[in-house]
Amino acid sequence: MVQSNNEIETTSDRVETLLAKMTLKEKVGQVNQKMYGWEAFRKTETGYELTETFKEHVRIGDGIGVLYGLFRSDPWSGIHYENGIPENESAEVANMIQQYIKDHTRLGIPVMLSEECSHGHQGLDGLITPVNLGVGATWNPDLHEELMTAVVEQVRARGAHLALVSTLDILRDPRWGRSEECFSEDPYLAARLTESVLKGMQGEVGDLIPEGKMIAVLKHFAAQGNGTGGHNAAPASIGERELREIHLPPMMAAIQSGAIACMAAYNEIDGIPCHANGYLLNQILREELGFKGAVMADGCALDLLVHLTQTREKAAALALESGVDISLWDNVYTTLEKAIEEGLVSEEKLNDAVRRVLTLKFKMGLFDNPYVETKPSQNKEQAKKINLESARQSIVLLKNEGILPLKNDTKKIAVIGPNADEIYNQLGDYTPFQQEDKVITVLQGITALAGEAKVAYEKGCGIRSLNSEGMEKAVRLADSSDVAIVVLGGSSARNFEAQFDLNGAVVNTTGEEEMDCGENVDVADLELGGLQLQLLQEIMKTGTPTVVVLIQGRPHAIPWIAEHAPAVLSAWYPGQMGGQAIAEVLFGHVNPSGRLPVSIPRSSMQLPVFYNHKDGGYKKDYFDMSGNTLFPFGFGLSYTEFKYEDLRCSAQSIQLDKLLVGEKFKIIVDVTNSGDHDGFDVVQLYVKGMSSSITRRVKELKGFKKVWIAAGETKEVMFELGREELQVFSGQNKYELEKGYFVIETGNPVNYLKANLKID
Repeated sequence: MVQSNNEIETTSDRVETLLAKMTLKEKVGQVNQKMYGWEAFRKTETGYELTETFKEHVRIGDGIGVLYGLFRSDPWSGIHYENGIPENESAEVANMIQQYIKDHTRLGIPVMLSEECSHGHQGLDGLITPVNLGVGATWNPDLHEELMTAVVEQVRARGAHLALVSTLDILRDPRWGRSEECFSEDPYLAARLTESVLKGMQGEVGDLIPEGKMIAVLKHFAAQGNGTGGHNAAPASIGERELREIHLPPMMAAIQSGAIACMAAYNEIDGIPCHANGYLLNQILREELGFKGAVMADGCALDLLVHLTQTREKAAALALESGVDISLWDNVYTTLEKAIEEGLVSEEKLNDAVRRVLTLKFKMGLFDNPYVETKPSQNKEQAKKINLESARQSIVLLKNEGILPLKNDTKKIAVIGPNADEIYNQLGDYTPFQQEDKVITVLQGITALAGEAKVAYEKGCGIRSLNSEGMEKAVRLADSSDVAIVVLGGSSARNFEAQFDLNGAVVNTTGEEEMDCGENVDVADLELGGLQLQLLQEIMKTGTPTVVVLIQGRPHAIPWIAEHAPAVLSAWYPGQMGGQAIAEVLFGHVNPSGRLPVSIPRSSMQLPVFYNHKDGGYKKDYFDMSGNTLFPFGFGLSYTEFKYEDLRCSAQSIQLDKLLVGEKFKIIVDVTNSGDHDGFDVVQLYVKGMSSSITRRVKELKGFKKVWIAAGETKEVMFELGREELQVFSGQNKYELEKGYFVIETGNPVNYLKANLKID
C-alpha cells in the first residue's frame, strides 16, 4: 500500500484508478503476451539494442502486458552465448525494456517479464537443478523450498517477475514425454512440494511480493498428466471424481499457500479444452476454491480453440469468458478489441482480466520501481551446495547385493554408457546452453573421488542409435576392470537438427538419436532404447561386478536389469551437480535416501500401474503377466536398515463432529536405525477407507516425514490425520467426512505397521 492524499490507498484502489484511464486498445495490450522475448533485443559489438519487432509490439497494444523469455536459451529460440544475454548483463537489458515502454506509451505501464523455471532457470548461466521427478524422489519439501529460494534469487536479480514452474501435473502414464516435469503420480506428495515452490519463490504474499521474490505461475491446470495413451496434450478421459481426487489437490494446496498465478493446460476434460472450460477456471478454481489470481494460457493454446469457434474473434471471446487472463504467443487475443466491438464478449469481462494483470504488477512493486539493480545474484556458492544436496537426495537405490558402496581396494573402475559423460543428457528438457565446466558428469564425479584407483571410460553405445561400433571396446574395458559402472537411461537433450512447433515442442526427432523424452517426445515402449540393454548384457557376461546407474526423465521398464544386475541406482535427470552426487553415493560418502515418487512398471503393457488405483475387487494380474509393479511407489533402499516398532494412536475413534472442528488423530511410531550407517529414512503414512459412499483406493498417501537417524538411534515420528486428510468427494458430489472404519499403514511400502481407526 502507498500513502496518497493523507489516506491509505489500497492496491485495489490503484488498479481501479488506472483501469478507468485506459482505452480499449491499452486494455487489450495488457492481456497479451504475444512476442517471443528473444526477438526483443539484438546483441551488438558494443552492447544491446531493442528491435523494431519489439517496438512494433509496444505500438500495437500501447504497451505490453507480459514479455516471455527475454533470457531464454535453447535450440528452439536459437539463443546461445554468442547472441544471448548472460547473467551479468541481464538487468541492463531488462531496464532498457522498461525504460522504452515508460517513454513510448501514454500511461507507461511497466511490463512483466516471464521466464521458464521448470528445473532452475532456462537462461544463460542459469542454475539447473534436478527435474521434478528427482525432486519428488527427495521426499523433502524443506530442501525444495531452499532450492527454490536459490533459483528465484538468481532469476529475480536478472529483472524477471514471473517464474513459469511445473508443479500441478500428476504423472499417471510414464509414456508421456513430459513425465520429468511431474513431482509424482501421487497428489499428496505433489501438493506438499507445490507448497515448497510457493514458499521459496513468493514467500508470504501480502499487498506486495517480498523483496527478492517473484510470482510463481504454476502449470498446468488441470489433469495434463492423464493424457490418453501417454500422448502430449491428449484428452484426459476422466470423470469429475478423478479430477478432484487426483488432479486438484496440488492447486488446492497452492491456493492455501498464496498462489496468485497459474497456467491452463493443453488437454481437454470430458470434451472441453481447459482454455475454454469456464466450469473449471471460473466455477471450480475461482468461486469454489477461492483463487484470486491470474490464469495464463499455454503457448499457442488459444489458437487451437479456433477449431471450435471457426474464427479468432469468437475464440478470443470464448477464452476470455472462460477465465483466461493472459495469452501466450497466440494470434487470438490480438483480436479482442474487434471481438468486443462486435459484441462477442463484454468489455467488463476484459476489465476483469486486466484487473488481475495490473494487480500482479502492483504486487511486484513495478509501478513504484520498474527497474532492477544491475548486479548479479550474490549467493552462488550457497545455491551450488543446495543444488548438490537436492541431487544427492534424489537418487534412489533400487537394488544392492552388497556391491555398494564401492570397496576401498578397487584398483580399476570402468565407467561405461551413453549417459556417463554427456552433460545435456543429465539436465532434462527446458535446458539452456551450458558452459561445460558448470556441469559435473558421472565420469568426472567418479574420477574426482576415485583416489588411487584408475578410472577409464568408453561410451559403448548411444541412447537410441543401433550403431554397435563402440560396444566391443566397452566390453573389453569392463573385462579388464575390477568394477563396471554402466550409466544408461534416456535423454531430453535437444539440438539444432530438431524441428520445433510454434510452441517450442519437438515435432519429430529426425537427427535426434539421443532424444527419447521431453515435450512431445512420447513413447509406446518404456524399455531402454537402442543397444543399451545389449551393451549391459555383454558387459555382465565378463563376470565383472556391475553397477547400473539410470539417468532418465521417466521410469523405464527394466525387468532384466532388476533381475540380473547386482546394483541399480535411479538418478533421474540430476542437474548440474548430478555427477558429483552420484559418485558420492557410489563411494559411500552419501547414504542414498531417495524414494520412488512413481511406480516402476515391468512393461508398458501393464499400464496404468500407479499405486493408488481403485479397490473394485477385480483381478489385478493378467493371464500372461503379473499386475504388480517392478518397484512400488515409495520404495528405496539404504546402506543401513530401519525398523518400525510400537505404533500407537491418540484415539481409536473420534466423533465426526469433533473432526469437523479441528480435532485430529495423532499417530506415533518408533523408528530405529538398526544398521551401521547414519542416514535418512522416509517414514510414510497411508490411509485406506473401509466404508464409504464411493469406491475407495487401495491406499492413499496422507503423510510422510524425512528423518535423519544415526546408526543405533531410535526416533519417535508423529503424524496427524484430520478433516483435510480424511474427507472424500462423496457420492453426493461434495467434500465431506464419512463415518466408518479406516486402516492406516506406516513405514514404507515393503515394511510397515498397521492399525484400525474409526470415525464415529
